Amino acid sequence: MEVHRILGKGLLEIVYKGAIEYEFNNQKIPYEREKKYAVEYKGTILPHYFFADFVLFDKIILEVKSRKGIVDEHYSWVINYLGISKCPLGLIINFGENSLVTKRVIL
Repeated sequence: MEVHRILGKGLLEIVYKGAIEYEFNNQKIPYEREKKYAVEYKGTILPHYFFADFVLFDKIILEVKSRKGIVDEHYSWVINYLGISKCPLGLIINFGENSLVTKRVIL
C-alpha cells in the first residue's frame, strides 16, 4: 500500500517491483525476486521455465500487475505457478487502478 500511496497508478510494472523490493529489504521481509521454477512433465524437465515476480517466506507467490483490472488470465497464471512451485498461496496486486487492488489465490 505504501508503494501505491507514493507512486500512484499507471507506471510500468518494473518500477513498482523495484519499489516493492526496496520495501521488502527495508522491512527485512524474506523474499526472492524473479525466482526461476522448472516445469516437469512426466518426469522430464521441460526446456522452458517460469519466473515468479516475488516469492515471500518461501511460500507466497506475489504477482505484480499495472493494468486496468485483473482478468481471468492473471488468475490462471497464478494457479499454474502455485501448482509448479508447490507454494500454497498467491497474491496478485494491481497498480493500474486508482486504489491498489489485491486478490488472493489459494491452490
